[in-house]
Amino acid sequence: MSSHREAPEIAKDPVADSSDLYAFVTPSQPDTVTLIANYVPLQLPSGGPNFFEFGDDVRYEIHIDNDGDGNPDVTYRFEFTTEITNQNSFLYNTGPIESLESKNWNRRQFYRLTRIADGRARVLAHKLPCPPCNVGPLSTPKYQNLVRQATFKLSTGEKVFAGQRADGFFVDLGAVFDLGTLRPFQQLHVAGKKLFQAEGEPVNALDRLNVHSIAVQVPLNQVRRKAARYGVADRASTIGVWTTASRQQVRVLGDRVSADTAAGPFTQVSRLGNPLFNEVIVPMSRKDVWNTLPPSEDKRFAGFVERPELAALLPTLYPGVFPNLDALNKSKKPRADLVAILLTGVPAGLIDGFANTTGDVQADMLRLNTAIRPSRTPDRFGVLGGDLAGFPNGRRVADDVVTIALRAIAGLTVPLVDKTFRPDAAAAAVTPGLSAADVTAPFLADFPFLGTPYDGFGNPQAKKS
Repeated sequence: MSSHREAPEIAKDPVADSSDLYAFVTPSQPDTVTLIANYVPLQLPSGGPNFFEFGDDVRYEIHIDNDGDGNPDVTYRFEFTTEITNQNSFLYNTGPIESLESKNWNRRQFYRLTRIADGRARVLAHKLPCPPCNVGPLSTPKYQNLVRQATFKLSTGEKVFAGQRADGFFVDLGAVFDLGTLRPFQQLHVAGKKLFQAEGEPVNALDRLNVHSIAVQVPLNQVRRKAARYGVADRASTIGVWTTASRQQVRVLGDRVSADTAAGPFTQVSRLGNPLFNEVIVPMSRKDVWNTLPPSEDKRFAGFVERPELAALLPTLYPGVFPNLDALNKSKKPRADLVAILLTGVPAGLIDGFANTTGDVQADMLRLNTAIRPSRTPDRFGVLGGDLAGFPNGRRVADDVVTIALRAIAGLTVPLVDKTFRPDAAAAAVTPGLSAADVTAPFLADFPFLGTPYDGFGNPQAKKS
């Protein structure tokens, strides 16, 4: 749900579908920032013999804006190529894959990494290998070793990885899209009062599914603009991050003799900044357009942030639970708190010791104040939980972004801009009821942070008789 199948057209093109984006100051190396972009969502681990992979015809990019105009100042571009070793085999591998050079591995992917800054492109690496998908204990017996082999420290200071990982996003998709049901509150739902007599147990719909990740760890001096100092209140400390996927504009289908070909300039088909923005803020009729635009054009969507549809639905779906939010909705006051969180960043003075504003340009970006040190005891509710190093100050892999977003939309953050508003008691309690503990594959303590992908032999789990 972070951005899994969030728009009609990109749902038909999963290879180019950006599903999650993370940006945080690296805990073990606070002089660097870690950026992770996930693509190809909802991967069934056992989906062979044509296992999931990046698209050779897709240009994947992570963008950084360091001057607040909603346009990229630094871009990391990943471009992939696929090689087949045995043209006469239908198999992904013909024996155990114990190294990235294994002759048993029949379908390998490589990528070129380019850094674009100040309008100049520099190729940082040619033909870096990806690890294989995690097929199973016979095919990929020591998967962690393959990941280590596919993690590279470049001479320019970056650390980089591209390959399959476990999907770490936790969300109860089945309930949320069943008329906005939140299982911990299902007995209060307007249509569920007769059906549900008690709270329900949430289900992580994305557990035991994989994604493909591009991850890069970058020294701060390569993403921030030059400044005399980088304090929490200094705007130069804050960067905006988003990811895109692009395809060439023309595709010619081949016949029995020739293969498909692509031509023309690249055009953007997918975008992701803040989690859930296109998912639950942008209306269906404009989702595909949003995916093609840069963040600098997001003023077009500011009205949907100021008066989000979900905020109007909560009092209707849960009658009597959100009376203050209902009154706020009827007052027609624009939600300045959500505009700050999603489109401009939070200015200094609203939260003690915190700011991540990038200026007046309204743009959907993950805003990260790099002067805020990583937390020794992270709180999954991020800034709402008093942990200034978490979402919406960037996003860490274990941040409970769905609960944070729901509580903000329910009115919990309105007092930041209107001291007279009193949030409903439910605003601080509303949640789908999931956490990182509901992700079977544990997160890693260091790069690339997302857990080992689920193998196809053991997932989906066999039913026990």
